[in-house]
Amino acid sequence: MKKYTKEEWENICRRCGKCCLIKLEDEETGDIYYTNVVCKYFNEETMSCTIYDKRTTLVPECLKLDANNVDKLCWMPKTCAYRELFEKNPSPIKTTIKGRCVKETEIDPENIEDYIVEWEDL
Repeated sequence: MKKYTKEEWENICRRCGKCCLIKLEDEETGDIYYTNVVCKYFNEETMSCTIYDKRTTLVPECLKLDANNVDKLCWMPKTCAYRELFEKNPSPIKTTIKGRCVKETEIDPENIEDYIVEWEDL
């Protein structure tokens, strides 16, 4: 994969917000299920993280994506620009989560399974 500067790498992102959706993993099968519940630090108006530089510290589950690990993150949505770049398989679907998500602070975490979605663009 081509070497990117930090700025070039960050500019690949389309700001779709899909990676900020909370995902659940079936411990027996390893299957990943997306919910329409978004991280409390996600700003739906700007489609960005409000604590971006501190995200991996404040949210330990938040992984810092880079060219060295993009191939290992099977949970990345198939329409993610980084995944498309790595797999050399661009998707015609270019959507965001805007208007389709709920903040994690607005739900009962005990019922998160009720928010599992099967969107075509995940």
